[in-house]
Amino acid sequence: MIKGQLVNKILLTLLSISWLMYTPTYAADMGLVDLLSSRLGVSKNQAEGGAGSIFQLAKQNLSAGDFSTIAKSVPGIDQMIGSAPKIEKSSGTLGSISSMMGSHSNKLSGAAGLTSSFEKLDLTGDMVGKFTPIILDYVKNKGGEHAMNLLKGALF
Repeated sequence: MIKGQLVNKILLTLLSISWLMYTPTYAADMGLVDLLSSRLGVSKNQAEGGAGSIFQLAKQNLSAGDFSTIAKSVPGIDQMIGSAPKIEKSSGTLGSISSMMGSHSNKLSGAAGLTSSFEKLDLTGDMVGKFTPIILDYVKNKGGEHAMNLLKGALF
């Protein structure tokens, strides 16, 4: 009887350990998308596409090495970027204004492109401002202050 209880406890402990070992892998892979979805009340597709749009803009504005620093801290970043609507270059008045601004033009046209990208996901333009601090905080927690500052610099 005692031997049977001991075997049951050992099996339960092993099962618990295996579950704990599996769970962080899944949580790390989907952590940011789940976080955005739960905090902002958006679908997982909207969270993934919105985050992907932000990372896509960062990738356009950073060197490959700097973007790699960010990418290392965000599991599934390529999938997020792949699910993002294409960011369109601004045209018309906004394009003329941004070209006169010189070095700030990429960020201005990028912000306009983000708004457009979010609208294609059935999100309002103001959601960009709600996604961004959550993503910056996530990158800081996973990749450190340097990675977060690189991302922040690419966006603002």
